[in-house]
Parts: sequence; structure tokens; C-alpha cells
Amino acid sequence: MRARPDRASMPHLLSLLAAFVAVSVALGVVAAGIFIPAVGAFGKLSNTTIDSFESIPDDLGKVTLAQQSRIYDAGNNVIATPYDQNRIIVTLKNVAPIMRKAQVAIEDSRFYEHGALDVRGTMRALINNASEKATQGGSSLTQQYVKLTLQEEALARGDETAAREAVSVNYARKLREMRLAMHVEETMTKNQILQGYLNLAYYGDLAYGIEAAAHHYFDVSAKELNLSQAATLAGVVQSPGTSDPHNFPEVAEYRRNVVLDRMVRVGVITAKEAAAAKKPSVRSMLRIRDDTGGTCAKSSQPFFCQYVMDYMLSLPSLGENKAERLIKINRYGLKIKTTLRSDWQRQIYRQLTSLVPNGDPSGVGAGAAVVEPGTGKLLAMVQTSQFDVTGKKSTTARTSQSWIVPIKYGGTRGFPIGSTAKIYTIVTALEKGWPVEGMISAPPAGPSLGQGHVFPTWGYKDECMSPKPWEVRNDFLTKETAMTFRYATANSINTAFAAAMISLGGCEVRKTMTKMGLLQGNGEQITTNPSDLVLGSGSVPPLTMANSIATLAADGKYCPVSPIVSIEGRGKTYKLPANKCKQVISAEVARGTTELLRGVLTNGTGTRARNFFARPAAGKTGTHEDHMQSWFVGYTPQLATAVWVGTPITSFPMEGWRACIGGRCYTKVFGGDIAAPLWGQIMNYISANLPWADFPRPSYATLYGNQVALPSVIGMSADAAIATLRAAGFDAVVQGTQNSTMAAGLVVATAPSGTAAQGTTVGLYTSTGFVPPPPTVDKPPANTSTPPPSSTPPGNGPSTPPGNTSTKPGGTETIDTPPPNHRTPGSQSTPPPG
Repeated sequence: MRARPDRASMPHLLSLLAAFVAVSVALGVVAAGIFIPAVGAFGKLSNTTIDSFESIPDDLGKVTLAQQSRIYDAGNNVIATPYDQNRIIVTLKNVAPIMRKAQVAIEDSRFYEHGALDVRGTMRALINNASEKATQGGSSLTQQYVKLTLQEEALARGDETAAREAVSVNYARKLREMRLAMHVEETMTKNQILQGYLNLAYYGDLAYGIEAAAHHYFDVSAKELNLSQAATLAGVVQSPGTSDPHNFPEVAEYRRNVVLDRMVRVGVITAKEAAAAKKPSVRSMLRIRDDTGGTCAKSSQPFFCQYVMDYMLSLPSLGENKAERLIKINRYGLKIKTTLRSDWQRQIYRQLTSLVPNGDPSGVGAGAAVVEPGTGKLLAMVQTSQFDVTGKKSTTARTSQSWIVPIKYGGTRGFPIGSTAKIYTIVTALEKGWPVEGMISAPPAGPSLGQGHVFPTWGYKDECMSPKPWEVRNDFLTKETAMTFRYATANSINTAFAAAMISLGGCEVRKTMTKMGLLQGNGEQITTNPSDLVLGSGSVPPLTMANSIATLAADGKYCPVSPIVSIEGRGKTYKLPANKCKQVISAEVARGTTELLRGVLTNGTGTRARNFFARPAAGKTGTHEDHMQSWFVGYTPQLATAVWVGTPITSFPMEGWRACIGGRCYTKVFGGDIAAPLWGQIMNYISANLPWADFPRPSYATLYGNQVALPSVIGMSADAAIATLRAAGFDAVVQGTQNSTMAAGLVVATAPSGTAAQGTTVGLYTSTGFVPPPPTVDKPPANTSTPPPSSTPPGNGPSTPPGNTSTKPGGTETIDTPPPNHRTPGSQSTPPPG
């Protein structure tokens, strides 16, 4: 038998009764015949309590609940669900009827019978609380809805104090809750209140609302819940921190059975139905879904999710500052449609790891980025590491840092880009009128120490210069002093491009890089160091590299990277940055650059890409000094892709035993060894469903330049010839010698001859001063019939003018004929029509 209230408990009881009297009067329940002693006997309510009682928010019951946002890929698949509260708003008709009944049965079985307050339950709680010196039960479902609503409103404002106050245990709060419950019942239907409650309630394990809870625990929607599942969830709400099915399955099972028994007592289900629902253990019922939400660590595309989240935090349309934007992202239930091709992501990962496995013992990693030219849409970004949710020390196996994107989006400063930097010298040269089919200076050099060509400190045109003599080596020994632009590009001749950069002005090349979007991962321009400008010692992330070369594929139009198609939520479409695509180089320059870069794949350093990809394409290999990083960047008219293979954690030369990667050993890793084949495989896959497309051809003027007559320099000394040609707007170098009866040292030939494009390099050949005697031709024996088919009849063979020949690399040449490997169309005669 319950003990009667003692004297010490009386103030506790009196305070609660006083509060209840005020509410009862307001609700008219005193007239119903309930005995209530005079309020005056228990003292006066405080002014604060009265003020709180009388205060009713105008928008109570209209609170917009925080719910998870969803990030979709290009195929409309959910890849991440950022949230503060894992909640999915659902209408009552989309909640199984048995779930509604279970929740009402255990929380407020007379919900549809009484008004805002369950007077019977409240009076019972008053006596119990007074005798036990505690506050318990008695709140109607409407009162609970009010409490949860006030808490949610406070959290939405970021007011944690008000959120705690909304659920605090005190009579002032309880009084106001009663008054607000009355207001809610006047403005909302019972079903609306139940719907709001089911969406607000916390079901433990970070699941807010019935829909999120159903998905999280049982991998079904709320309308698919069966009796046992519904009773399990209904039992969690009273104490979600200690009874959620995932972490406390035994407690959850006990609570489920309590709910089932209650449902029998109130006549919602039969005893037989309850017994059947009790048979399965809660543990056996669980189908915990590996959630995609909360943080990017749970996303199926965590590195991309991290990039998109950081990108959205920079959007002014989502708020005035990052804090406001994050609230919208995590609480507004946004639908975020992105450009990502998840199917490409999976395949590219397989391809990358086929040659550079995840966590390879070599310490080498790889990554790729794909961008759509002309739009900037980010279609894929993949690296060989897995996403590390612990945030511990990064390795090539696991890291939380993206190797693909800039620092501001969770990435790095990037990696040295090697000879891919030469692309920007090509663009600058064509902008200055250099023709595709022109000759350029190429100081001889080799690959070994001491074989390099040393560029002096003088000769630079601007402040983008080396403060000390700069030695540049080639990857193989070159002896020519000039060569065609095509040959230098296809074979990535370092000295040719270093000389071109100095001639053009290093700062001009730097301007080209900047306007084409080539920035370091920290957002700064490439430095003024000549090695950074032309040999690629500067560091750039793969995504930045891919988007920059997309400019060439788009006929000179640069577009900032764009990973998002649309953001919608709460009846609003949020404004994305305006399309800031800009024509940064002319279409003709872009086409001329493409024409030169096509040779890299057809007969240059990137031919291994052609083993996998046959469509029209252009690109460039890149190998950083000492082989620490390697690249292949290339494009078609539809796609631009950068592939990087290198050392992301600790830099070291990929040579010797450190060049054994994925079970294959290389002498030294060049851009053409791993990155180029990977690029070919990736492009072959992602282009499979695209129509065949070719690049527009450059014009005659872009190919051959402004052809003008060369001044005659035959018979001049080399110095006089160089001065004459430079005065006429050409560059000139001594290319070699030819046997001639002319005095030694005098110019006997030029390459090209006759005409040349203004501003290009003219090769000079000087006389040796002597001509060796012609070889004697043996006469056939007497009485010999017709010579064998392989012989040339006397007098009908090729004729070489005496005194005008020399043997140079590539064969015997006549005067005015450059070596065959370096001949440009039109170098010996007027260029063909364009």
C-alpha cells in the first residue's frame, strides 16, 4: 500500500498543485468536478511563472524540423547525407498504422479522447511525484510534442541554453508546456500533432524521426514496419540513450514486450498477435544500414563529399558566413544534385589500382581527375588510397586528405607537374605568332651531370629569371641546335623549351598559366622561377591540371570547376555561382596547341596511351626532376583528364628498387610509363558511350605563320648572318656545317630557306672549306649482261652536286636542306595552301 505524503514532501506537492490549478482553470477542467483546494492556501505563483504561462509563440507548431540533406550523383543516387540530426520528414499516411497505434498506446493511450491534457494521468502523476519526491509521467502526447518542438526551435537558432530549458525538470516549464499544449490543440488536429511527434521524436543511435529510425534499424521505410518492429521503436522513445536496439538489444527487447502488452490492454492487438510479435529477438530483427550520413566518412564517395561540402561552404546563397551555410546544409533537408559519375569513379579506381595498388609497398600512389570542357563540370576524382575516418597519420593506404583537390577543399598544395608545364610555353609562343610548323632553337644537351646546357643570367626579358646560371639537361642526348616545334613537343626537349621560354619572356608564360587556371594548390600563382615555368617544378593538384587543359579542348574557353548542378530545399532553389566561363586564349591558338600535342600520342613520349585509346586526342607527359612525380594530361573534344603517379606522403626518386610498383619494375618512372597507359585505359572506358569527335583543324596562318622572305645571308660570316636575320625579325643559330669550296666559316645554307614565319628560328650551316673527292664507281665486268635488279644503272642514280654536300645526322643533305628529322613543311619551298 502506497505511503501517505509526509510533511517534507508537502511543498513539492503544493507547488505542483498550484501550477495545475492555474492550468485547470484556463482549460475549464475545474468545472468538471475535480476537487482542488484553494490556490491561495499554497501561496502565489511567481511573476516569472505567470509570464511564462501567458507567453505563446505565434508560430508554435509550425517549426520546420531539421532533417538530413542528400547529396546525389549524376545518376540520381544518394552518395552522402549530411546532417546534425539524422531525420527524414514523412507524412502520417506514410507511417504504418500499426506504428501509429504502438506509439499512441505506450505514450498516451487516450490521446484521441482527451483534450490538450490528460487530467486523469496528470492527477495520478501529481500524487506519485509528491510521495516519491520525483517528477514522472502524466504528460499527454500533445505536451510531449510541445516540449520537443520548443527544443527543436532552440537548436535551430543555435540557442543551446533554451534547448536545455525546453526539457528541464521544473514546474515553471511544466506550466508553460501545459498552456502551449492547449494552444496547439486549438490550432492543429490530432493527426497533425501525431505526425509532428513522430517526426520529432528521437529513437536513439542518431536516428531522429520514425522514417530515419525505420531505415537505420530495419532498412525499411516507416510505412513498411511490422508489429514487432513498430513496438520496438515505440519502446525506445522513453529512454533512447539506454534502450536503442543497436547498442542495447536486450533492453530494447524488454521495452518492445512492454509496448506489446500495453497494446493488448488497450485493445489495439490481440494476445495472440502480441505473442507472435515477441518471438523474434530484437537482435535477430536488426538490419543496421551502413549509414551514408552525418559526416563524409560514411559517404560512398568520401573525398568528393568532402570537396562538395567545402565548396558549398563558400556559396553566398546559403548564408552570410560559413556557420549559417553549415546550418542550412545539415538541417534544411537540401537536395544537392552533383555532376559526379559514380560509375566512372568505381571503374577508374579499379584501373588505377591495377597498376598502382592501394598501399603499395613502394610508397607510390596515384590519382585522376576528369572534367568536362566548356562547362567545368567535375565528372570524376579518384585516388588509390582509402578514406581514413580516424584522422591518424596519412599513408598511401589510408588518408583523410584528398590528393586531387586544392588545400581550401581538403586537399594539398599539389605535386610538381614536370613537362606538362611546356603546354603553356606552346600557348604563349603561338600567341606571339610562332607557327606550328616552325623551327625553334634547341641547345644541345644530354641526360647526365655536366651534359646540360647552361643558360647564363643575362638574356632574360623580364624578372622571371634565374639568379644564377641555369643548367638544363635533356632526357636523351641531342646534338642539333635547332629543331621543328613538332619534334621538340613530341619528344619533350627541355633545352628547346627553356630557350623558347626565355625568348618569349618567362612572365608572359606565367600570365598564360594564370589565365588558364593553373595555380598552386594554395591558390597562389606559379612562382617566377624559370624551372617552375617550363620544366614543372611548381606544384599543382590533379583537378586543377585537368581543368586547365580543358581550356584547350574547349577552343580556348576556361571555366571554373563546377561540382554542383542544383541545390533545392524548403521550397527554394539556391543560386549557384554564375557561369564564369571566359575566352582566355583564341580558338586558333588552342587549335594550334592541340595540333602540336597530338604528336605526343602519335610519335612522342605518350605513345603508350595509344595502346588503349584510339580516338583523336592530345596530351602531354610530365616527369618531375629525379622522377619523384609523373603525369599524363590529355583531352578529347569531350573530356579532359589528368593522371598523376607519384609520391604523396614522402618524396623519393621512383628509380631502382623504389621503381618496383604493383609487381612491375621500371628503370626510372617517366610520365609515359604508368600515367600514360592509365590515361588511355580511363579515357577508353569513359568515352565508350560518347560519339566519335575530332578537333577543328588550325588555319593556314596558325600552321605556317606570317611567311615573309628571308634576307640573303649566303656567303656571310655566321655573326653577320645572325645579325642580319635578327634585324629582319628572326632568330638565328648555327645549326651545323656543310662541305663546301666556300671559305670556311661562311654561311652556305639556311633552314628553312626562301621564306619563313616572322619571329621563328632560322638554322645556319657554315662551310667546312673543303670538299672530299667523290667516290669512284666500279665498272661492271666485261661481257656482263643487265645489272641485277637491285643495282642502279650507271648514270641513272641520284645526283649530288659536287662541293655542296655534307653528312649530318639523318643522312646526306644538299645545301639549304635541313636534317630530315627536323624538316618543316614548306622549308624548301612555298608552303602548300592552307
